[in-house]
Amino acid sequence: MRTLHIALLAAGLSLGIVAHDVQLENLGAATTQARSWAIVVGAWLFLVAGVIAWNRRPANLLGPLMTAAGFVLLARQLRYSHNSVLFTAFFVIGELAYWVVAIAVFAYPSGRVTDRWEKLLLRLGVFVTLFFTTAILLLYDGSRPLRFFDPSHRESLIVVYRNSDAAIDVQKAFVIVVWGVLASAAIALLFRKLLRATPRARRLLAPLLLAAVAVALRAVFESVVTFTPHIAPSTYSYLFWWQIASFTALPVALLAGFLRARLARANVGDLVLALEHTPTDRIRDALSDALDDLTLEILFWLPDDKTYVDGAGRPTQLPTESNRAVTVLDHDGEPLAALLHDPSLLDEPKLVDAAAAAARLALENARLQAETRSQLEQVRESRARLVSAADLERQRIERNIHDGAQQRLVALAVQLRRAQRRADPELEGLLAATVDELKVAVEELRELARGVHPAILTEDGLGPALESLASRSEIPVDLEAYDGRLPAQVEAAAYFVACEALTNVAKHSGASSATIRTTRRNGVLVVEVRDDGIGGAEAVNGSGLRGLADRVEAVGGKLRVESPAGDGTRVVAEIPCA
Repeated sequence: MRTLHIALLAAGLSLGIVAHDVQLENLGAATTQARSWAIVVGAWLFLVAGVIAWNRRPANLLGPLMTAAGFVLLARQLRYSHNSVLFTAFFVIGELAYWVVAIAVFAYPSGRVTDRWEKLLLRLGVFVTLFFTTAILLLYDGSRPLRFFDPSHRESLIVVYRNSDAAIDVQKAFVIVVWGVLASAAIALLFRKLLRATPRARRLLAPLLLAAVAVALRAVFESVVTFTPHIAPSTYSYLFWWQIASFTALPVALLAGFLRARLARANVGDLVLALEHTPTDRIRDALSDALDDLTLEILFWLPDDKTYVDGAGRPTQLPTESNRAVTVLDHDGEPLAALLHDPSLLDEPKLVDAAAAAARLALENARLQAETRSQLEQVRESRARLVSAADLERQRIERNIHDGAQQRLVALAVQLRRAQRRADPELEGLLAATVDELKVAVEELRELARGVHPAILTEDGLGPALESLASRSEIPVDLEAYDGRLPAQVEAAAYFVACEALTNVAKHSGASSATIRTTRRNGVLVVEVRDDGIGGAEAVNGSGLRGLADRVEAVGGKLRVESPAGDGTRVVAEIPCA
């Protein structure tokens, strides 16, 4: 390949010198040394940029396209020769040069034109150009100069109807259709390509596409002045240098894009150093900076679960949408992680591979942490399911007590009352004592049912349930309750926090009063139970407060206990309820 590239550069150098000489020898006063060399240098820039691109990315067709564009731009100058063979052959090839450039522009950076409207424009442009240039040569006999040519005589080898006036009219129509209409369509498609690109691709495409728009605008302007009489020579000079500047900017913008990608790969070395001091949760940011992709995401492969998870440990499917690309990284033949990134990075596989290699160890550590988070998430979900199942079981037991044993005892008490009215005095006293015992048993069952799961909590909500709890307390309770309804698991957790804390106050604190406050702020329900007792309470393993902490954490909340000795106890639960 190196030999081929050297040969192409040598051939391009020779052709450029020939193209320069042909212009000077055949255009006379219509050109100058500066103009001739400017055209040749612009074509050489295409050739050099193409060879560099070809060498850097052999599998990408953009390099060969840019190289071909350089050669046809040089060959285009041979059409000015007075030799009929050169004039005829390169008059057709010369006009196709612009479409070779257009193909390279629309193919950047992947080397392929994929959009159907862009393909249609390019095919139409090549066909229309061949049609018009061939028609001109079929009519042109050299009796009048064509537009952009000096007055010297040239003659087509394929002329069949000698009418130079008609040939010039066809050339004007060609300028209007190709340089006017199709160039305008190209501008529209270039802006469309830029607007539809992803943010990263837009930054890469913008310089090249804007230079291409400048070239196309120059062509449109040329089509406008075609029918404008008495154009000042300075206008044509301005148009010429506009064209040269635009064509020079195209390969320069292409080289800048390749240089940018090469510099990005060189900066991957900095990524290795940065990762030594980067926390695991910031690996994504470090890779995003190295790849210049703000949309980058990292998914980690869990071999035991055979699934990908995000950084928080949540199972995630690889995307299928076209605006996201996936690069799977492996380690010892097994998937390690997947990078979800901008599709434009698919055109820079060496950059992605270099960044992935630099971050592989850090990604392995991050995967282990993601696996741990996934397991913790499963534990949280399992604990939440256990709490939910326990609450459902509590409600079932409460209903069974209320609808079963309690109702049967009440019915038995009623029957005994009836028997009491019919019995003798001695038996009546015995029955009365039995009825009183039944009343006590019924009341105890009711208290048990309330402790298991109060029906009022399910039916009326947290506020009424706390009011009922406070009214049954052995010590005075000052209550300020949130009166809105909340999710059932939130209400149950809040109620049992208050219930357990109030039970501890009655049993252990020696307090003379207690306070219960429930407030909702910023999507969080705050339950606070305070007493004026002796303090010293701790949420240790096996205690009721430790069980409350587990229950609150199971619904995503947290519990804290403040109980300095001799200064009372304050239990605060914060439970998400948004």
